[in-house]
Amino acid sequence: VQLQASGGGLVQAGGSLGLSCTASGFNFGNYHMGWFRRVPGKEREFVAAIHRSDGSKSYADSVKGRFTISRANTKNTVYLQMNGLKFEDTAIYYCARSRNGNWHMGVGYDDWGQGTLVTVSS
Repeated sequence: VQLQASGGGLVQAGGSLGLSCTASGFNFGNYHMGWFRRVPGKEREFVAAIHRSDGSKSYADSVKGRFTISRANTKNTVYLQMNGLKFEDTAIYYCARSRNGNWHMGVGYDDWGQGTLVTVSS
């Protein structure tokens, strides 16, 4: 199982970035996918999740209205479009997979893979 996140970088507050996570080694369409982030020294935080097939989405309150999660099952890829970035969005962003019934709550995710660093300058 591999989950490779990419697209991070340095952006000014108010700017936008688009992250991608490409999966391999498993049947992507059988898993709900999520984005999480972690600031060194702090707990990992749920950001957003998307159902494996019906398009249902879930967001943390801190990113609702600014971030959009999507997926392309034919490309084994999940995306995170981040608009209106704030300094507090600075973190390493990871994608992960879940088959848990509470996927929308950020529960039951594993196989985190390598993250991608997002730095927002104030």
